[in-house]
Amino acid sequence: MTTRAVIFDMDGILVDTEEIWHQVRHDFVASFGGVWTAQHQRDCMGANSAQWSRYIRRTFRAPMTEQEILAGVVSMLRDSYAADLPVIPGASEAVRALAGAGLSLAVASSSPLSIIEFLMERMGLTESFQALVSSDAVEHGKPSPDVYAFACAQLQVRPEEAVAVEDSGNGIVAAADAGLFVIAIPNKLFPPETAALARASRVLDSIRELTPEVLP
Repeated sequence: MTTRAVIFDMDGILVDTEEIWHQVRHDFVASFGGVWTAQHQRDCMGANSAQWSRYIRRTFRAPMTEQEILAGVVSMLRDSYAADLPVIPGASEAVRALAGAGLSLAVASSSPLSIIEFLMERMGLTESFQALVSSDAVEHGKPSPDVYAFACAQLQVRPEEAVAVEDSGNGIVAAADAGLFVIAIPNKLFPPETAALARASRVLDSIRELTPEVLP
């Protein structure tokens, strides 16, 4: 295999935001008397906006529409990110090194596109990527392979020519089912289950280890 493209998950890979998503959803659900747990967070990892807003409305019988849930959570996320940009050490360097090696790069994230664009601009990485893709652009979020298939199409590469970089079980399964070579950097707070991690082709301890040399 000759790698032509690398597709990054964002939350947990480029920015340390899984715990922020967890806290924001916890606070949002608490505002109408619900109790958000780590299991609820795991249930929603990889889900697109329509899926997780529907999950909150149904699970907690939220007294608002799914659109209101989405808007409320996204507003809280933007406020948090604006106050403190949680960049993972080594992430920017890894992206720039792969871009400098002539690879096509994309983000394939479950975050809304407005959040992806906001964070990549704040990190100064927008120009390094040829495509920024949200799971909101496809019918099903991760673990469905839809978002990775869409990202490959945006980059005009075949899945077998692309590498995915993922931290969650749902993300690993999504990329593997789409036919990509998967490099896993397991999330420390919400680690992937053993069966999901086994779908990865390579496992790294840190994104600092993600260099052109480790690609197939």
